[in-house]
Amino acid sequence: MKSRIRVLAFLAAGVTAVLGLATSVAPTASAVTTTTATTAHSDGTQPGAARSVPVCATALPGHASCFARIRTDVHGGTGVRGPAAGRATAAAATLPAGLSPTDLRAAYSLPATGGAHQTVAIVDAGDDATAEADLAVYRTTYGLPACTTANGCFTKANQRGAATPLPPDQGWSVEIALDLDMVSAACSQCHILLVEADDATTDNLAASVDEAVALGANEVSNSYGGPESSDSARLAPHYSHPGVAILASSGDNGFQPASAPAVYSSVIAAGGTTLTRVTNARGWSETAWSGAGSGCSAWFAKPAWQTDPNCPGRMVADVAADADPNTGPAVYCTQGCRGWAIIGGTSASSPFLAGVVALGGHPGRFPDASYLYAHASGLNDVVGGNNSVSGMDCGGDYQCNAVVGYDGPTGWGTPRGLADF
Repeated sequence: MKSRIRVLAFLAAGVTAVLGLATSVAPTASAVTTTTATTAHSDGTQPGAARSVPVCATALPGHASCFARIRTDVHGGTGVRGPAAGRATAAAATLPAGLSPTDLRAAYSLPATGGAHQTVAIVDAGDDATAEADLAVYRTTYGLPACTTANGCFTKANQRGAATPLPPDQGWSVEIALDLDMVSAACSQCHILLVEADDATTDNLAASVDEAVALGANEVSNSYGGPESSDSARLAPHYSHPGVAILASSGDNGFQPASAPAVYSSVIAAGGTTLTRVTNARGWSETAWSGAGSGCSAWFAKPAWQTDPNCPGRMVADVAADADPNTGPAVYCTQGCRGWAIIGGTSASSPFLAGVVALGGHPGRFPDASYLYAHASGLNDVVGGNNSVSGMDCGGDYQCNAVVGYDGPTGWGTPRGLADF
């Protein structure tokens, strides 16, 4: 009974937060964040510890924010690194800091090949002029096959499906680089489609999802969102394409009002974990990342396949992967960052999981997340950690604590091979 009371209080708070959003937003819809702090950091770390900052500013009403977080204490140089650097300096001959594709495949027991006939789309706002060149550096560094416009693996299009004109930069270049690299890490043989919305308005991003499907995407990753509202239902049909798996990040602000588009019943909501290398049989351990978004919807009914007891509406998230910037992947970008960086947020888990679905080769199984719920035994159950960093507390409930079985921050868990995909 106590947990139900807390949920109802949370729903009321969520509606208030949504309706009051206009009074607490940043001055621009999307912008690269360059400020640093000298007190406790927004990601919960203390001064002197590894820290991260959001790439995008809080969204204005009618806009979405990307969910990438970049480490400010790591600067890994530029250009190809590791063995592929050849006769370079000693520093260049060392792989960059951050998890590599090999690390992520090992952590999640994924094959190195597969998905050659799948096209994974990522939808983002604005153009990243160096996206293809930066992707080439990442893939060369880690020995992944080339993915270029010339060989037909990489395609960039505007929201109308044309190669030109491309939209102006919206400050999402770091997000775009993260998305491209995470799809590559999970599925190096997949084709990648980058659809660039005119701007970060929710209408244009939704239209871009439709265009990604029209251009042949089998999976579509959306690493953005904003608090659900009474207007969210209007855009839900754009995120429902039977035969195509649609994924979205759950958010980076912990337990809060559910984020749209992740809250749509047709979308696989991607939560986040802290992934740590350890000396156990798996070689890795995971807990809930403190920033991973979770929430009980105040606007969308609970799908029949979702049966958690204390949320009367749609509960976010469904599944998860590494999202903690402190245990995040290496990413290469030259627009908005200085080459090699470590970037996290649930913006990392959504495109990575889209790549995992592509590796499985059965996107038609995912008109929603119900297949994951029916086959949850094939996932790594994440136990430990919570996401009560936003000031909202679920009182020890599964909605903000990673517990045995289903929970809000990590859903049913993380990939353990392709058994659940």
